[in-house]
Amino acid sequence: MLKTTPLNRTHRAAGARMVDFGGWDMPVHYGSQIDEHHAVRNDCGMFDVSHMLPVDLEGHGVRDFLRYALANNIDKLKTPGKALYSCLLNQDGGVVDDLIVYFFTESWFRIVVNAGTAEKDVEWLWLLRDSLHAGFEISPRSDLALVAIQGPNAREKVWQVLPGARETSEVLKPFNAIEYTDRNLGRMMICRTGYTGEDGFEVMLPASSAVAFWHALSRAGVHPCGLGARDTLRLEAGMNLYGQDMDDSTCPLESGLGWTIDLASPRDFVGKHALTQQPPKRQLVGLVLLDKGGILRSHQKVHIGSGNGEVTSGTFSPTLSKSIGMARVPLGVGPGDIVDVEIRDKRLKARVVKMPFVRNGKSLLN
Repeated sequence: MLKTTPLNRTHRAAGARMVDFGGWDMPVHYGSQIDEHHAVRNDCGMFDVSHMLPVDLEGHGVRDFLRYALANNIDKLKTPGKALYSCLLNQDGGVVDDLIVYFFTESWFRIVVNAGTAEKDVEWLWLLRDSLHAGFEISPRSDLALVAIQGPNAREKVWQVLPGARETSEVLKPFNAIEYTDRNLGRMMICRTGYTGEDGFEVMLPASSAVAFWHALSRAGVHPCGLGARDTLRLEAGMNLYGQDMDDSTCPLESGLGWTIDLASPRDFVGKHALTQQPPKRQLVGLVLLDKGGILRSHQKVHIGSGNGEVTSGTFSPTLSKSIGMARVPLGVGPGDIVDVEIRDKRLKARVVKMPFVRNGKSLLN
């Protein structure tokens, strides 16, 4: 039986097309994936991301633990509410998951992990904690719902629904979060983060309040959006998807995530030794399809003079009206190079480009 979020009946009542997404019954669109994509780029859209899992780490020694467990440097988090994107690695340097960690006090950090890896992630964290004989608590928060509100008008729409949060959220910087208590919806965490390349918030609140919050946002003019638009938006923004662009068998240095790996500091972390002993031979690049007659999709072969590669993610970009994708290719391939992509037994030309493809609704292609 598929897992469901607190908003499942709401999606069905709205006529959403529901699909099996990693064991979850989730909306892929509400009628038009393209319209939902453009709503986020031009106005404001909302996504049910309650299938993702917040996990609280509470007690003595949490920061020291995260110094070891995460590849990015947790010591960057000094101000309460500050967030950090990081990879969680295995001892071989493979990506167990990518996540966001929030700092609130020295005895309370919260991380948000992907739905498909949530159980694996929590078990890995427990294993690491026990191996260090640490005594803090690791608590999955399945009692919380998550709603992402994204787009150039996201902040104004959220303030309509949560007018009491306007004063604090108005000055909230990107990759920061605040706690806020609404008298009707309860205690929530408002995070200025997202997965679309647009401004906006990701809001964690009691699961029992999710439906009321969703309807309030809808009355404020926020468009409901499904996983289809979320995927085209994140790909335009050059953001990796776990299970496609990286996984526990791939190195983050070969996945465009070198900026999240703190190899310079003297601290040790899980996977560091493997990363230093195995220099990357491949890299993740952006592709724009030049020839007509196909769409870039994952697992398509990329033919290059220096060796072959593979498309990891691909789609038709509604913003650019072109097919775009990410591909893992040999080192030495760079922006401007032309490669062949094998699509339905044909070789079509594609140009290597720097990512992201789109930022704040504007094309970054030269």
